[in-house]
Amino acid sequence: QVRLVESGGGLVQAGGSLRLSCAASGSIFSIGTRSWYRQAPGKQRELVASITSGGSTTYQDSVKGRFTISRDNAKNTMYLQMNSLKPEDTAVYYCKCVIIKSSWSRWEDYWGQGTQVTVSS
Repeated sequence: QVRLVESGGGLVQAGGSLRLSCAASGSIFSIGTRSWYRQAPGKQRELVASITSGGSTTYQDSVKGRFTISRDNAKNTMYLQMNSLKPEDTAVYYCKCVIIKSSWSRWEDYWGQGTQVTVSS
């Protein structure tokens, strides 16, 4: 069983910062690409940032220069540092990891439960 647990969400004023964490646990042989998504009320879930196993990162244009995705392989944890937050960043943030549970398994997507980020103006 693989589990992803997010933490770090909350309420912050515009211009403030938050750091989200996503810890993976369970039967993990290897983790591939890790990603953060978000879903605002009435909108589709969208990709915010990704980091590959090799460390390459990609960001949604609206968060470039403000958000930073990183990972700690030893802890099976990834982070999303969010600075200069705007009201339009308000959403539930989800982490997703592509994980393989053994050398003979196939890669599968696993999602966290989501953490609420609310930015007040």
